[in-house]
Amino acid sequence: MDNTPIQQIKERLDIVEVVSGYLKLEKTGINLRARCPFHAEKGPSFFVSPARQMFKCFGCGAAGSVFDFVMRMEGLEFADTLKLLAKRAGVELKSVDPAQSTKRQRLQDVCELSCRFFEKYLSASQAGKLVTEYLKGRGLTEETIKKWRLGYAPDSWRSLVDFLVSRGYKKEEILEAGLAIASEKTQTPYDRFRNRIMFPIFDLSSQVVGFGGRIFDKIPTKTKGQIEGGAKYVNISNTLLYDKSRVLYGLNFAKLAIRQKDVCILTEGYMDVILSHQAGFDNTVAASGTALTSYQLQVTKRYTNNLLTAFDMDPAGGMATTRGIDLAQKEDFNVKVITMSPDADPADIISKDPTEWEKEVAGAKDIMDFYFELAQGKFDKEKPQGKKEIAKMLLPIIKRVANKIVQSHWVQKLASLLRVSEESIAAEMQKLPNELPGERQPQASTTADGLSNPAFRGKSRREMLEERIMCLLSLSPENISMIGQDRLNIFSPSVQEFLEIFWQNNFASGEHFQEFANKDEGKLKMPEVVLDFLSFRQEEAVDPNDKLAQAKKTKKEKDVMEELGECLKQLYDLHKKGQTENLAQEIHLAEESGDEPKLKELLELFKQQACFK
Repeated sequence: MDNTPIQQIKERLDIVEVVSGYLKLEKTGINLRARCPFHAEKGPSFFVSPARQMFKCFGCGAAGSVFDFVMRMEGLEFADTLKLLAKRAGVELKSVDPAQSTKRQRLQDVCELSCRFFEKYLSASQAGKLVTEYLKGRGLTEETIKKWRLGYAPDSWRSLVDFLVSRGYKKEEILEAGLAIASEKTQTPYDRFRNRIMFPIFDLSSQVVGFGGRIFDKIPTKTKGQIEGGAKYVNISNTLLYDKSRVLYGLNFAKLAIRQKDVCILTEGYMDVILSHQAGFDNTVAASGTALTSYQLQVTKRYTNNLLTAFDMDPAGGMATTRGIDLAQKEDFNVKVITMSPDADPADIISKDPTEWEKEVAGAKDIMDFYFELAQGKFDKEKPQGKKEIAKMLLPIIKRVANKIVQSHWVQKLASLLRVSEESIAAEMQKLPNELPGERQPQASTTADGLSNPAFRGKSRREMLEERIMCLLSLSPENISMIGQDRLNIFSPSVQEFLEIFWQNNFASGEHFQEFANKDEGKLKMPEVVLDFLSFRQEEAVDPNDKLAQAKKTKKEKDVMEELGECLKQLYDLHKKGQTENLAQEIHLAEESGDEPKLKELLELFKQQACFK
């Protein structure tokens, strides 16, 4: 019996539970589905099978076990994925020689050990006690400090570096983890964080991947360096583990609450997030000191389409945060703004009175209503120049609304506000560029059969067409007549074997292919792609008494037949093209060898093929 750590992990972890930590799954028949996180799509084509403990996307072709899913989502190597899932499943792995660990794992160990180092200094040092008093004065409880693993970096040039080196880590690794800076003169590394309150930054699996540090000005620092410049907040630079454009601070703790509450609250700072969670707003995250990026929005969309923003939203100010919200609108998020006084932030409000923050959240305004109010407050709508400025401010925002019906509503509202025609508003909006400054258009989405998706680059077009044909025949065996036994030569040998099953078992006469595929009678093994397809398409069955469902099924069957016909045509064209290319090569060889009879025979054959329709 296979009792390896991999098998133990698979037995203890339900893929549905693991995937649910990343995606918003919905029940569909015996399976669950969601929008695929690995490619852009409008409708859900990503399925999870509890019975087979695997996932499959019928848009991009991604498929596999819980290991494959986590490797793709986290961008990890297998060894790192094994360690992550083993920890989650409670499976003990044999100790590994540090020299054999992957580079990524070594950096993760550096970050984890550094986090413990900072935690220890917070709890055991005299300066740490002062920091703890400060944090509690801001409203944090002892439990919250431990949950978020807050710490303190001592006021020393090399405390952390020396500690990590004593534990067997190389100076180069400490530099690569972003925790040290090399001296310009001697290239000797010294601590990046000194006399700072430390905020560990976690990935979705709650592993420490980076740090942010807030200067603790209650103790005058003795080690201020030129690189830090005494900045209030310092974050590590991008590393192999950490990329600020891809991380949302607190998402590891917030993801389940975001899904349950179906809304994500976006703030700007670490303390905003931590105090929000402590006050019960556990669906709060922060954008890690950067404007919202497309990647962060894609991650958020796994859990909800609703955003509440809690930072400065003045679009006339040209602030980076505004561009992030513009991207969110283009991604069709429902965005609302939590309005606060200019000198306030969520942490301050919650520290004074959590119920006040609850009122602020409940009173969030639709982003467009907010922009309209802001524009009217800045310019006089009764004057021509004021109308022009209001339109200049609002039209780019309206144009970025993805839903055309909603966009039309705001065009009407602006026309009414300025007392001008909708045609004039639409004409001015048409003049605006389609993209945000510096924005790159997303790559084209996949076709229905996924043939153009990058996930298929490891397969030839012939292989992709053959797989699709097998799946379509599995769905409607009666369509085998569209191929005919005289056309089997256009398929590869393995697919010819599969097609022989249809003729030998006479599926077109009534036996359901699903039943055959589930049998274990020692017959020819079904191709894995077909078993996957059948497993995830079992929900296709409908009630024969449901006329509407039957009508939809009839249309779907027609669509399947049309798609099968198109795939067969493309495959036949590929087959003929291959024959022509092979023949051209033979003609070339005959010309070089001077074999006139052979050349004449081949040219005649080439002529026949060229005329064949």
